[in-house]
Amino acid sequence: MTATGRAAPVPAPGCALCAVPGDFGHRDLGEPRSGLCPACVAAGRPTRDGLEQAVVIVAGQSLAAAEALSLATAAPEELAYHLGAVKRGLRSVLQLLAPVGEDDP
Repeated sequence: MTATGRAAPVPAPGCALCAVPGDFGHRDLGEPRSGLCPACVAAGRPTRDGLEQAVVIVAGQSLAAAEALSLATAAPEELAYHLGAVKRGLRSVLQLLAPVGEDDP
């Protein structure tokens, strides 16, 4: 933690997005492209934060659509579709929380 109350930059062992090995500087939350390799910056790839926000938005939309569904009048196909959408959204969100690059025991 710095004197301004912000988290101090943490050195990363590789690119913060594609995990290619190397030293690409500290990851600064105030600078979206910090900690990225030159290939990711040149390709204009979205940052991990941007990808996480997109996944959460899409999952939220799927959940809102499923919540709006009337169970009493819904056809079985509608129920199956919305259940599948909620499952995919939940899986996407859980994959964001999964540790990256660790071996399974």
